[in-house]
Amino acid sequence: MDIIIADKQDITRIGLTYTIRSKGYDAKCVANKQEIVDLLSAQPEAVVFIDYSLSDIQNLDELLILSLRFRHVQWVLWCEDLTVDFLRRLISSSSNIGVLFKDCELEEIEQCITVALLHQRFICQRTADLLMSFEPQPTEVIHLTPTELEVLKDIALGMTTREISEKRFSSFHTVNTHRKNIFRKLGVNNVHEATRYALRAGMVDPAEYYI
Repeated sequence: MDIIIADKQDITRIGLTYTIRSKGYDAKCVANKQEIVDLLSAQPEAVVFIDYSLSDIQNLDELLILSLRFRHVQWVLWCEDLTVDFLRRLISSSSNIGVLFKDCELEEIEQCITVALLHQRFICQRTADLLMSFEPQPTEVIHLTPTELEVLKDIALGMTTREISEKRFSSFHTVNTHRKNIFRKLGVNNVHEATRYALRAGMVDPAEYYI
């Protein structure tokens, strides 16, 4: 059975690939949604590990449509962070999409691979803890720093983290930290959601920036 990895972070992609192959399975790496679709058209019962926050899948609805299109595929969201609201909707909307955070211990990652290959959904312990401890919070005003606003505008223009770091003469790590802080404050999971939020909230000018 084929395992597909969609992850743009070199170190986590290489680490997951090594772990999968050490268990005697093969893994194919892809760069975008179209490559996933192309492979699944030939392998409709594959297992897909996808970093949703870095993928070109724009929102949960699009992911759910993919999971319905390929009903026999087992999906694992392999991410650094996801909002609790997103996780709650995901778990209640699909039975073939699991969640595994990148900071999970190796034993839990190996367990996820085994469970996914049995075509069963795997939910890591951190996800379970987040869902169990979730309490709705009062709506609050979101404040981004001037630097975070500038980075968000660059993100809205479609610039990559590396391009933004070169423009700002900052390190890749610094800009990536700003990006994570922006996503956390806005309660979003990827670039598309962040840009839409910023447009709706008036944080960026819709006449100048677009999705």
